[in-house]
Amino acid sequence: MIIRRAKKKDIDKLSVLFDKYRIFYKQSSDIDNARSFLKKRMKRKESVIFVAEERKELIGFMQLFPIFSSVSMKRTWLLNDLYVNERARGMGTAAKLLDAAKDFGAETNSKWLILQTAADNFTAQKVYEKNGWVRETDLFYRKDI
Repeated sequence: MIIRRAKKKDIDKLSVLFDKYRIFYKQSSDIDNARSFLKKRMKRKESVIFVAEERKELIGFMQLFPIFSSVSMKRTWLLNDLYVNERARGMGTAAKLLDAAKDFGAETNSKWLILQTAADNFTAQKVYEKNGWVRETDLFYRKDI
């Protein structure tokens, strides 16, 4: 399995995963707008997207958005989106994506990472906690760099 930054050529396959992610969060399927949203984020450099690739197939992704801490005067990252295709779950994909987020945070001299999840997404919460993320509230976890 390879974890790498998404490229423009990944948009079509990534849009399918992003659409499934949105459906998980009770949104209607909308591949065209998913594609447009991701293209805009990449073009405007408003987010950083990592993908998990297995045998040339995208099996997962995460999207980080930059934010800043005024108190520490440092960059931080909001890990707002993380999704692993159902067929690829249980292979450590989410843990590898979380490791990539931590490494990226260190590379960008960030203070910490935060992520948002649904209060009832217990499976994901177990993964976050197993990988050293600290629960801040029902919705947010933090990982110090």
